[in-house]
Amino acid sequence: MKIDLTPYDPKRRYLIGVSGGRDSVALLHLLLEAGCKRLIVCHLDHHLRGRASRADAAFVERLAKRHGLEMVTGRADVTAIAKKKRISIETAAREARYDFFAATARGKKCRTLFLAHHADDQVETFLFNLFRGAGAAGLGAMRPETRRKINGVELLILRPLLGVWRTEIDAYIAAQRMKFREDATNAGTIPLRNRMRHEIIPALEKWFGREIRKSVWRTAEILTAENDWLAGMIPAPACELSVAELRKMPVARQRRVIHAWLKLMKAPDAGFDEIESVRSLLPESAKAAKVNLPGDLHARRRAKKIFMESGK
Repeated sequence: MKIDLTPYDPKRRYLIGVSGGRDSVALLHLLLEAGCKRLIVCHLDHHLRGRASRADAAFVERLAKRHGLEMVTGRADVTAIAKKKRISIETAAREARYDFFAATARGKKCRTLFLAHHADDQVETFLFNLFRGAGAAGLGAMRPETRRKINGVELLILRPLLGVWRTEIDAYIAAQRMKFREDATNAGTIPLRNRMRHEIIPALEKWFGREIRKSVWRTAEILTAENDWLAGMIPAPACELSVAELRKMPVARQRRVIHAWLKLMKAPDAGFDEIESVRSLLPESAKAAKVNLPGDLHARRRAKKIFMESGK
C-alpha cells in the first residue's frame, strides 16, 4: 500500500482519530512508520455498543501506551443527542466526534487532525448524498486536506487514505499481522451506510455487470473540482439572507447561496428538500413565514430577511 506521507513533518504534533477499527489502526501504523512520534490519539466512546464500546476504548488505550503516545478519551451519549436534536444516529455520532476533536484540539493546542477515511468511504458518501437528493455542492468528494471551524476552533483535517481502497487496507493489516477491533454493527444492514456497503453497491455492480466503485470515485473527484470553481463565484453568506437579493438571482444561484447559509447555520443534513423549504419563503405570495428544518431548527422570514431560529 503506497501512501505519500512526506508532506507531513514528523517532528510536529498531530491529533489522530482512532476508533480501534482496521482503517484507523492502519493509518496510525503508517504514520508511526513515517516517523511521526508525537501523535495524540483521540478516541470517543459513542455509548452505542455497551460493553463492546468500553472494550474498544481499552484496546486503543493499550495501543497508544505500547507506542508511547499520548491519548485523550471522550464519551458522548449519541442516542440521547439524536433524540434531543431530532437527527439520525449517524449524524449525531458525526457531530459528537467533531465536537470532541475540536475540544481536544483546543485543550492540547494542536489544530491538525488525521482521519482514516478511504476511497470506499468516498464512494459510499457520494451515493448516500446522491440518493438523499444533494446537488453538485453535496456530491463533491472529501478532500485530502480540509479546514473546518467547529465551536470556534479551526481544524486542519488530513485524510491521506482517500485514494486507498478497503481491500488494500485489509491486505496491509494482514501482511503486518495487526490486531484491531471489529465493530459488529458494520456487518449489519440497519444503518443506511451499512446497507449501502453490503446491499446497494453490490446490487448495482450485479446489475451493471462490473465494478462501479472506481467510476463513482472518479465522478466525485470531478464534481469536487467543478464545485470549487463554482463556489468561488458565491460570496460567503451572512447570518441573515436578504429576500430581495435572493429574488433577483437565478434558481441555481439561490440554491447555492441557501446551501452555504444552511451550512453556516449548522443545519444538519442540508439537502434538496431543506433548500427548497427555505426557497418557499421567497415569493411575495408565500403564506408561510417559517419552515421547519432538521435539528429542531426553523428558518423564518421577517422584515425582508431570512434568519435561523432554534426550537430549544
